[in-house]
Amino acid sequence: MVRIGVIGVGKWGINHIKSLSRLNCEFIGISDTDSSKKAIADEYKIKYFKNFKDMLKEVDAVTVATPTDLHYKTVKDCINAGVHSLVEKPIASNTKESEELVKLAKENKLILSVGYLFRFNNSIKKLKQLLEKVGEIQYITCRYIHSTKPPRKDSGAIINLGIHPIDIINFITDKKPVSVHAKKKNLLSNKFEDSAIITLNYKDFFATIEVSCTHPEKKRDMWIIAKKEKIYVDFFNQKITRYPLTVTYEKVDRKEPIEEKIMPNESLKDELEYFLNLVKNKKDKEFINMGKENYYTTRASELAIESAKKGKEMTIT
Repeated sequence: MVRIGVIGVGKWGINHIKSLSRLNCEFIGISDTDSSKKAIADEYKIKYFKNFKDMLKEVDAVTVATPTDLHYKTVKDCINAGVHSLVEKPIASNTKESEELVKLAKENKLILSVGYLFRFNNSIKKLKQLLEKVGEIQYITCRYIHSTKPPRKDSGAIINLGIHPIDIINFITDKKPVSVHAKKKNLLSNKFEDSAIITLNYKDFFATIEVSCTHPEKKRDMWIIAKKEKIYVDFFNQKITRYPLTVTYEKVDRKEPIEEKIMPNESLKDELEYFLNLVKNKKDKEFINMGKENYYTTRASELAIESAKKGKEMTIT
Protein backbone atom coordinates (compact mmCIF):
# COMPACT_ATOMS: atom_id res chain seq x y z
CA MET A 1 0.00 0.00 0.00
CA VAL A 2 1.33 3.43 -0.96
CA ARG A 3 2.41 5.64 1.95
CA ILE A 4 1.40 9.20 1.16
CA GLY A 5 1.33 12.66 2.73
CA VAL A 6 0.01 16.13 1.89
CA ILE A 7 2.21 19.25 1.87
CA GLY A 8 0.24 22.47 2.28
CA VAL A 9 -3.04 22.53 4.19
CA GLY A 10 -4.87 25.50 2.76
CA LYS A 11 -8.37 25.29 1.25
CA TRP A 12 -7.31 23.01 -1.61
CA GLY A 13 -4.94 20.99 0.55
CA ILE A 14 -7.88 20.17 2.81
CA ASN A 15 -9.71 18.82 -0.26
CA HIS A 16 -6.70 16.55 -0.89
CA ILE A 17 -6.92 15.33 2.71
CA LYS A 18 -10.65 14.58 2.45
CA SER A 19 -10.17 12.62 -0.77
CA LEU A 20 -7.11 10.67 0.34
CA SER A 21 -8.84 9.67 3.57
CA ARG A 22 -11.36 7.74 1.43
CA LEU A 23 -8.84 6.03 -0.84
CA ASN A 24 -6.93 2.78 -0.51
CA CYS A 25 -3.61 4.11 0.74
CA GLU A 26 -1.59 4.48 3.92
CA PHE A 27 -2.22 8.14 4.70
CA ILE A 28 0.79 9.03 6.86
CA GLY A 29 0.29 12.71 7.56
CA ILE A 30 0.23 16.36 6.60
CA SER A 31 2.75 19.17 6.69
CA ASP A 32 2.16 22.89 7.07
CA THR A 33 4.19 25.67 8.68
CA ASP A 34 1.04 26.78 10.51
CA SER A 35 1.04 24.75 13.74
CA SER A 36 -2.72 25.19 14.14
CA LYS A 37 -3.14 22.70 11.27
CA LYS A 38 -2.16 19.95 13.71
CA ALA A 39 -5.83 19.93 14.72
CA ILE A 40 -6.69 18.69 11.21
CA ALA A 41 -4.13 15.90 11.53
CA ASP A 42 -5.65 14.94 14.87
CA GLU A 43 -9.12 14.92 13.32
CA TYR A 44 -8.01 12.43 10.66
CA LYS A 45 -5.78 10.49 13.09
CA ILE A 46 -2.65 11.09 11.05
CA LYS A 47 0.72 12.69 11.83
CA TYR A 48 1.47 16.40 11.71
CA PHE A 49 4.86 17.69 10.48
CA LYS A 50 5.81 21.35 10.72
CA ASN A 51 8.73 20.73 8.35
CA PHE A 52 7.72 18.68 5.30
CA LYS A 53 11.27 17.29 4.96
CA ASP A 54 10.67 15.27 8.11
CA MET A 55 7.61 13.70 6.49
CA LEU A 56 9.55 12.74 3.34
CA LYS A 57 11.43 10.11 5.35
CA GLU A 58 8.17 8.24 6.00
CA VAL A 59 6.33 8.35 2.65
CA ASP A 60 6.53 6.99 -0.90
CA ALA A 61 4.58 9.89 -2.41
CA VAL A 62 3.20 13.33 -1.64
CA THR A 63 0.70 15.78 -3.01
CA VAL A 64 1.82 19.42 -2.98
CA ALA A 65 -0.83 22.11 -2.44
CA THR A 66 1.34 24.98 -1.27
CA PRO A 67 1.22 28.50 -2.81
CA THR A 68 2.53 28.57 -6.40
CA ASP A 69 5.72 30.44 -5.55
CA LEU A 70 6.74 27.59 -3.23
CA HIS A 71 6.12 24.76 -5.69
CA TYR A 72 9.55 24.66 -7.32
CA LYS A 73 11.66 24.33 -4.19
CA THR A 74 9.20 22.02 -2.45
CA VAL A 75 8.91 19.61 -5.38
CA LYS A 76 12.66 19.67 -5.98
CA ASP A 77 13.26 18.64 -2.38
CA CYS A 78 10.68 15.86 -2.74
CA ILE A 79 12.30 14.50 -5.91
CA ASN A 80 15.78 14.66 -4.37
CA ALA A 81 14.41 12.66 -1.44
CA GLY A 82 13.19 9.96 -3.85
CA VAL A 83 9.49 10.73 -3.36
CA HIS A 84 6.87 10.62 -6.14
CA SER A 85 4.94 13.90 -6.40
CA LEU A 86 1.61 15.22 -7.56
CA VAL A 87 1.72 19.01 -7.46
CA GLU A 88 -1.08 21.46 -8.05
CA LYS A 89 -0.82 23.51 -11.21
CA PRO A 90 1.48 25.03 -12.21
CA ILE A 91 4.35 22.87 -10.97
CA ALA A 92 6.55 25.98 -10.95
CA SER A 93 6.28 29.71 -11.55
CA ASN A 94 7.98 29.59 -14.97
CA THR A 95 8.84 27.15 -17.75
CA LYS A 96 12.56 27.05 -16.94
CA GLU A 97 11.86 25.73 -13.44
CA SER A 98 9.15 23.39 -14.78
CA GLU A 99 11.54 21.82 -17.28
CA GLU A 100 14.17 21.39 -14.59
CA LEU A 101 11.72 19.50 -12.35
CA VAL A 102 10.52 17.27 -15.20
CA LYS A 103 14.13 16.43 -16.12
CA LEU A 104 15.04 15.75 -12.49
CA ALA A 105 12.04 13.44 -12.01
CA LYS A 106 12.94 11.54 -15.18
CA GLU A 107 16.55 11.12 -14.11
CA ASN A 108 15.41 9.76 -10.76
CA LYS A 109 12.73 7.54 -12.35
CA LEU A 110 10.03 9.20 -10.29
CA ILE A 111 6.44 10.08 -11.14
CA LEU A 112 5.78 13.81 -11.40
CA SER A 113 2.13 14.63 -12.04
CA VAL A 114 0.52 18.05 -12.22
CA GLY A 115 -2.96 18.77 -10.89
CA TYR A 116 -4.91 19.22 -14.10
CA LEU A 117 -7.99 17.71 -12.49
CA PHE A 118 -10.30 18.59 -15.40
CA ARG A 119 -8.62 15.83 -17.42
CA PHE A 120 -10.39 13.51 -14.98
CA ASN A 121 -13.74 15.33 -15.21
CA ASN A 122 -16.31 13.06 -16.88
CA SER A 123 -17.74 15.89 -19.00
CA ILE A 124 -14.28 16.70 -20.39
CA LYS A 125 -13.52 13.04 -21.08
CA LYS A 126 -16.85 12.72 -22.89
CA LEU A 127 -16.21 15.92 -24.83
CA LYS A 128 -12.89 14.55 -26.07
CA GLN A 129 -14.74 11.53 -27.47
CA LEU A 130 -17.43 13.67 -29.12
CA LEU A 131 -14.90 15.82 -30.96
CA GLU A 132 -13.97 12.84 -33.11
CA LYS A 133 -17.37 13.09 -34.85
CA VAL A 134 -18.22 16.79 -35.12
CA GLY A 135 -16.06 17.71 -38.10
CA GLU A 136 -13.54 20.50 -38.41
CA ILE A 137 -13.36 22.83 -35.41
CA GLN A 138 -13.92 26.45 -36.37
CA TYR A 139 -13.34 28.06 -33.00
CA ILE A 140 -13.66 27.56 -29.24
CA THR A 141 -14.74 29.98 -26.52
CA CYS A 142 -14.25 29.34 -22.84
CA ARG A 143 -14.95 31.06 -19.50
CA TYR A 144 -13.20 30.52 -16.18
CA ILE A 145 -14.64 33.26 -14.03
CA HIS A 146 -15.78 33.92 -10.47
CA SER A 147 -15.69 36.24 -7.48
CA THR A 148 -16.64 33.62 -4.90
CA LYS A 149 -13.44 34.11 -2.93
CA PRO A 150 -10.68 36.76 -2.74
CA PRO A 151 -8.04 36.53 -5.49
CA ARG A 152 -4.83 34.67 -4.78
CA LYS A 153 -1.81 36.79 -3.87
CA ASP A 154 0.87 34.52 -5.35
CA SER A 155 -0.19 34.72 -9.02
CA GLY A 156 -2.56 36.51 -11.37
CA ALA A 157 -5.68 35.31 -13.13
CA ILE A 158 -3.84 34.14 -16.26
CA ILE A 159 -1.55 31.70 -14.44
CA ASN A 160 -3.99 30.80 -11.68
CA LEU A 161 -7.20 30.45 -13.73
CA GLY A 162 -6.20 30.42 -17.40
CA ILE A 163 -3.87 27.47 -17.11
CA HIS A 164 -6.84 25.09 -16.67
CA PRO A 165 -8.76 25.98 -19.87
CA ILE A 166 -5.51 26.10 -21.86
CA ASP A 167 -4.77 22.55 -20.75
CA ILE A 168 -8.36 21.43 -21.40
CA ILE A 169 -8.24 22.68 -25.00
CA ASN A 170 -4.85 21.04 -25.58
CA PHE A 171 -6.16 17.81 -24.06
CA ILE A 172 -9.45 17.53 -25.95
CA THR A 173 -7.95 18.49 -29.34
CA ASP A 174 -4.52 16.84 -29.01
CA LYS A 175 -3.07 20.06 -30.38
CA LYS A 176 -0.83 22.83 -29.09
CA PRO A 177 -1.23 26.58 -29.80
CA VAL A 178 1.31 28.29 -32.05
CA SER A 179 0.74 31.87 -30.86
CA VAL A 180 -1.12 33.89 -28.25
CA HIS A 181 -2.54 37.38 -27.92
CA ALA A 182 -4.01 38.75 -24.70
CA LYS A 183 -5.51 41.76 -22.98
CA LYS A 184 -5.50 42.08 -19.21
CA LYS A 185 -6.79 44.39 -16.50
CA ASN A 186 -5.26 45.19 -13.12
CA LEU A 187 -8.09 46.53 -11.01
CA LEU A 188 -6.89 45.27 -7.64
CA SER A 189 -3.11 45.10 -7.90
CA ASN A 190 -0.30 46.55 -9.97
CA LYS A 191 1.56 43.24 -9.72
CA PHE A 192 -1.08 40.70 -10.75
CA GLU A 193 -3.90 40.91 -13.28
CA ASP A 194 -7.38 39.99 -12.09
CA SER A 195 -9.09 39.72 -15.50
CA ALA A 196 -7.95 38.86 -19.01
CA ILE A 197 -9.03 37.77 -22.47
CA ILE A 198 -6.64 35.28 -24.07
CA THR A 199 -6.72 34.33 -27.76
CA LEU A 200 -4.86 31.15 -28.63
CA ASN A 201 -4.11 30.45 -32.27
CA TYR A 202 -3.87 26.83 -33.31
CA LYS A 203 -3.02 25.78 -36.85
CA ASP A 204 -6.64 24.99 -37.78
CA PHE A 205 -8.74 27.08 -35.35
CA PHE A 206 -8.57 29.73 -32.65
CA ALA A 207 -9.76 29.73 -29.04
CA THR A 208 -10.66 32.61 -26.74
CA ILE A 209 -10.55 32.31 -22.97
CA GLU A 210 -12.07 34.77 -20.50
CA VAL A 211 -10.58 34.62 -17.01
CA SER A 212 -11.61 36.80 -14.10
CA CYS A 213 -11.73 36.77 -10.32
CA THR A 214 -14.01 39.85 -10.25
CA HIS A 215 -16.93 38.51 -12.31
CA PRO A 216 -20.31 38.22 -10.50
CA GLU A 217 -20.98 34.76 -11.96
CA LYS A 218 -19.09 31.54 -11.33
CA LYS A 219 -18.68 29.77 -14.65
CA ARG A 220 -16.47 26.99 -15.95
CA ASP A 221 -17.84 26.41 -19.42
CA MET A 222 -16.95 26.13 -23.08
CA TRP A 223 -18.44 26.29 -26.58
CA ILE A 224 -16.94 24.24 -29.40
CA ILE A 225 -18.12 25.53 -32.77
CA ALA A 226 -17.46 22.79 -35.31
CA LYS A 227 -18.63 22.05 -38.84
CA LYS A 228 -21.36 19.51 -38.02
CA GLU A 229 -22.20 20.32 -34.42
CA LYS A 230 -21.92 23.09 -31.85
CA ILE A 231 -21.27 21.72 -28.37
CA TYR A 232 -21.77 23.45 -25.03
CA VAL A 233 -20.07 21.94 -21.99
CA ASP A 234 -20.48 23.11 -18.41
CA PHE A 235 -17.53 21.32 -16.83
CA PHE A 236 -18.29 22.73 -13.39
CA ASN A 237 -21.72 21.04 -13.33
CA GLN A 238 -20.62 18.29 -15.75
CA LYS A 239 -23.27 18.82 -18.42
CA ILE A 240 -23.04 18.68 -22.22
CA THR A 241 -25.55 19.83 -24.84
CA ARG A 242 -24.96 19.06 -28.52
CA TYR A 243 -26.50 21.25 -31.23
CA PRO A 244 -26.55 19.50 -34.65
CA LEU A 245 -26.24 22.53 -36.89
CA THR A 246 -24.75 23.00 -40.35
CA VAL A 247 -24.68 26.45 -41.93
CA THR A 248 -24.05 27.21 -45.61
CA TYR A 249 -24.91 30.18 -47.82
CA GLU A 250 -27.71 28.10 -49.30
CA LYS A 251 -29.40 26.82 -46.13
CA VAL A 252 -29.26 26.19 -42.40
CA ASP A 253 -29.77 22.58 -41.34
CA ARG A 254 -30.75 22.56 -37.67
CA LYS A 255 -31.86 19.56 -35.58
CA GLU A 256 -33.06 19.28 -31.98
CA PRO A 257 -30.42 19.68 -29.25
CA ILE A 258 -29.13 16.51 -27.61
CA GLU A 259 -28.45 16.36 -23.88
CA GLU A 260 -25.59 13.97 -23.22
CA LYS A 261 -25.92 11.66 -20.24
CA ILE A 262 -22.98 12.35 -17.96
CA MET A 263 -22.36 10.50 -14.72
CA PRO A 264 -20.85 13.23 -12.52
CA ASN A 265 -17.66 12.23 -10.76
CA GLU A 266 -15.33 13.63 -8.12
CA SER A 267 -12.46 14.72 -10.36
CA LEU A 268 -9.97 15.31 -7.55
CA LYS A 269 -10.66 11.94 -5.95
CA ASP A 270 -10.25 10.19 -9.31
CA GLU A 271 -7.07 12.13 -10.05
CA LEU A 272 -5.54 11.18 -6.69
CA GLU A 273 -6.60 7.55 -7.12
CA TYR A 274 -4.94 7.49 -10.53
CA PHE A 275 -1.76 8.93 -9.04
CA LEU A 276 -1.75 6.30 -6.29
CA ASN A 277 -2.16 3.54 -8.88
CA LEU A 278 0.73 4.94 -10.89
CA VAL A 279 2.95 4.91 -7.83
CA LYS A 280 1.82 1.39 -6.95
CA ASN A 281 2.05 -0.17 -10.41
CA LYS A 282 4.33 2.11 -12.44
CA LYS A 283 2.99 0.52 -15.62
CA ASP A 284 0.61 3.03 -17.19
CA LYS A 285 2.60 5.57 -19.20
CA GLU A 286 -0.32 7.81 -20.22
CA PHE A 287 0.09 10.39 -17.45
CA ILE A 288 3.19 9.01 -15.76
CA ASN A 289 5.19 12.21 -16.19
CA MET A 290 2.35 14.63 -16.77
CA GLY A 291 4.61 17.37 -15.50
CA LYS A 292 5.87 17.73 -19.06
CA GLU A 293 2.40 18.98 -20.09
CA ASN A 294 2.93 21.84 -17.69
CA TYR A 295 5.48 23.32 -20.10
CA TYR A 296 2.87 24.07 -22.76
CA THR A 297 0.34 25.62 -20.41
CA THR A 298 2.86 27.62 -18.41
CA ARG A 299 4.61 28.85 -21.55
CA ALA A 300 1.32 29.93 -23.13
CA SER A 301 0.38 31.71 -19.89
CA GLU A 302 3.76 33.44 -19.61
CA LEU A 303 3.51 34.68 -23.18
CA ALA A 304 -0.11 35.77 -22.68
CA ILE A 305 1.06 38.04 -19.86
CA GLU A 306 3.89 39.34 -22.04
CA SER A 307 1.48 39.88 -24.94
CA ALA A 308 -0.84 41.93 -22.73
CA LYS A 309 2.08 44.07 -21.57
CA LYS A 310 3.55 44.62 -25.03
CA GLY A 311 0.25 44.77 -26.93
CA LYS A 312 1.25 42.29 -29.60
CA GLU A 313 0.87 38.65 -30.56
CA MET A 314 3.53 36.29 -29.24
CA THR A 315 4.78 33.12 -30.95
CA ILE A 316 4.80 30.12 -28.62
CA THR A 317 8.13 28.32 -28.68
